[in-house]
Amino acid sequence: MDSTDTDHFDLLIIGGGINGAGIARDAAGRGLSVCLVEKDDLASHTSSASTKLVHGGLRYLEHYEFRLVRESLIERERLLTIAPHIIWPLRFVLPHDQGLRPKWMLRLGLFLYDHLGGRKLLPPTRSVDLTAPPHGAILEERLTRGFEYSDCWVEDSRLVALNCMDAAERGADIRTRTECVGLERGADRWTARLRHEGEESTVTAARVVNAAGPWVDTVLGRALPGERHQNLRLVKGSHLIFPKLFEGEHCYIFQNRDGRIVFAIPYERDFTLVGTTDVSFEGDPGAIAISDEEARYICAAANEYLARDVSPEDAVASYSGVRPLYDDRSEANSTVTRDYEFELDRGEDGDGPALLSIFGGKITTYRKLAEHALGELGVGGREWTASEPLPGGDIDPGAFEVFVRAMEVRYSFLEPATVRRLARAYGTRIDAVLGDAEGTNDLGAHMGGDLYAAELEYLVAQEFARSAEDVLKRRSKLYLHLDAEAQARVAAWFDSRA
Repeated sequence: MDSTDTDHFDLLIIGGGINGAGIARDAAGRGLSVCLVEKDDLASHTSSASTKLVHGGLRYLEHYEFRLVRESLIERERLLTIAPHIIWPLRFVLPHDQGLRPKWMLRLGLFLYDHLGGRKLLPPTRSVDLTAPPHGAILEERLTRGFEYSDCWVEDSRLVALNCMDAAERGADIRTRTECVGLERGADRWTARLRHEGEESTVTAARVVNAAGPWVDTVLGRALPGERHQNLRLVKGSHLIFPKLFEGEHCYIFQNRDGRIVFAIPYERDFTLVGTTDVSFEGDPGAIAISDEEARYICAAANEYLARDVSPEDAVASYSGVRPLYDDRSEANSTVTRDYEFELDRGEDGDGPALLSIFGGKITTYRKLAEHALGELGVGGREWTASEPLPGGDIDPGAFEVFVRAMEVRYSFLEPATVRRLARAYGTRIDAVLGDAEGTNDLGAHMGGDLYAAELEYLVAQEFARSAEDVLKRRSKLYLHLDAEAQARVAAWFDSRA
């Protein structure tokens, strides 16, 4: 290959999940030349298959992971501040059940949860009478007392896309559908072979970050052949999506007899999300689905608490993801640390170009992880991401409803529910989606529901969408709302651009 086809970067990031995206944004904002490569779509694996919470991790307190919980609680409010359109507060109801964790333990855990992270924006814990509305009609009669506490929701795959969007606006080169198929260390740089749609190219980089998630050991094997790499424990988590199981905006957190917990969360207006599981996984992380055993487990956990029983056949959809956890040799998957670990390699002489591999982590701590990763690599410059809004996030978290009402007035030709969906997805970038439209005729072809071609054009131009699945399952969850004919129109729209 001609050397003129080679680009050089300060930093090459392998993996377009939340960790890679966060590092790309932070590094680009510090003035580094950055290239991020992702073999599929952004957030197409673990980072779009979470329970979609920005939370401290209440149950991590049982495992004495106080540093992780404190960092997560601090980050919870920081992320709410920089992305209040895709992150918002939720109230979780934790029923007390005889024979499980005693009330004193729940009270102590929630007291720590309220105070470890210096909570300022979210309301505190309170006791709840579960026999009173609305809980009495929702939960089993034996459940009479519980606690209500705060955490936050996040549109997980949109969080990844917005970090990459911001990185690109700061000069980063974001390459989706591009796999790193080879890594070779030189005296002062790495040479990476990249494959995109069957075509190969080469880039060089002074440093490489291996943020490949479930494939982090695979990338290590390519970069450092001949060495043994088995640092991961892959744990599958699955969720079921049901037609709405209860009214209200509150969520439930249910304790299981095996020590695990299961969430039941209002989802996409018309549904309830229930999960998750912790199952050891071996095989191809790119081809996973919920098992019958997992589906039965989730339903059994919900049926222990909800007055209305559900079965796997009641679910309208499911999704599964593989958590690439650092293998700390814990006996149970549920007790493996969710903290992140770094492995820094500078070659045999300790003075070669750096390769930083990332194990574990969680969505809530991605921004702090990015700061720590750049510190490990010796990158200087001001830490800036804690206060700089993500694209569309320049809204006061306490005034989001005021923003929505203003958008309803500006775009009065749209249904209020449509305006709310667009405001939630795009925040102040809603103007870039709708432009100067004065009616739906100005929004291009109607795909179905409240989706028009103008939104697709925006997602292609700004958010790296390249297929119907990118839009319907990751940039949005419209696959739950659009019928098969409408989804086929979206696919045809993308095919027409190929």
